[in-house]
Amino acid sequence: MRRALLVAQAFLPVFFCAAPLPAAAPFAGDQVCAECHREQAAKFRATPMAQALETVARCAILKDHPDLTFREGAYQSRIARDGDRSVLTVTDGRETIAVPLAWAFGRGQAGQTYVFERNGAFYESRVSYYNALRALDLTMGALGSQPKDIEMAAGRRMDSIGARDCFGCHSTDGVSEGRLHLESMAPGVGCESCHGPAVKHVAAVRAGDAAQAKMAKLGALSAEDTSELCGKCHRTWSQIAVNGPRGVNNVRFQPYRLTNSKCYDVSDARIRCTACHDPHGPLETNLASYDRNCAACHSAAAHTKTCRVAKANCAGCHMPKIELPGAHARFTDHQIRIARAGQPYPN
Repeated sequence: MRRALLVAQAFLPVFFCAAPLPAAAPFAGDQVCAECHREQAAKFRATPMAQALETVARCAILKDHPDLTFREGAYQSRIARDGDRSVLTVTDGRETIAVPLAWAFGRGQAGQTYVFERNGAFYESRVSYYNALRALDLTMGALGSQPKDIEMAAGRRMDSIGARDCFGCHSTDGVSEGRLHLESMAPGVGCESCHGPAVKHVAAVRAGDAAQAKMAKLGALSAEDTSELCGKCHRTWSQIAVNGPRGVNNVRFQPYRLTNSKCYDVSDARIRCTACHDPHGPLETNLASYDRNCAACHSAAAHTKTCRVAKANCAGCHMPKIELPGAHARFTDHQIRIARAGQPYPN
């Protein structure tokens, strides 16, 4: 019934926003949360989400790679370090644009994209750094396009909604009442990005008012509600169903892929995102560590189907890694299935 409702919703004329739009409520800040939640805060600081955005002045990748170049047809791009600045210079031999980069999006585990300001607007750099290459290549959004002029060769002009959504998902307290506010923004995903504004909670705790201190227990959410929460930035099933993309380009939108799994149950906590992933810790890359999650449903004791050809590393077969064109990285496909060699990618 719930899946049928999702299908129906997908074709309603609804406009979806990729970024969370928190209410205009005051944020306490991670340092205040850490006063009580020390263990979670300490673990989380090392995660890619916590490091999803940083100023170029602090960017370790650009410090470690002070001179990066890339050629695209007639255009030569260069990112050169100068003290705490990194300057993007693009030239075709006749015209030249030189702009200081302002923000680095992504920790760089797979790649990192840069944003600069020009004439009062934000621009996404046409070139990005890719860890597998240790070099620059075209930003994924630029694939398949040709720059018409030197400004396009430098980057893509972002409209206000696009800028809001990008900063909103890579930072904390940067979006309020549907608008981007850099003056209050803290780079990186913080505690309140998921848990919500906490000033009232902190004040109630300090006052000893247990009733007013209550916050939503995210660990009690259903699989569907967890998917919707994570999908605010990782994209929900409805967003991809309405807007795409189709084909392998949607492999990086995990909530959508997971919902397409035959075993997905909207009310079963064993299939929710946080059943496998610790939201406060780094990603576990040892496939065998996820076997216990599979066994929570697929075991002889549970009288359910079990694999007849293997007893370990379930995800290695049932959640194959997919090469994403242009990303120079492979992504784990969260559409759990019997994946056979040569089969087309399931949408």
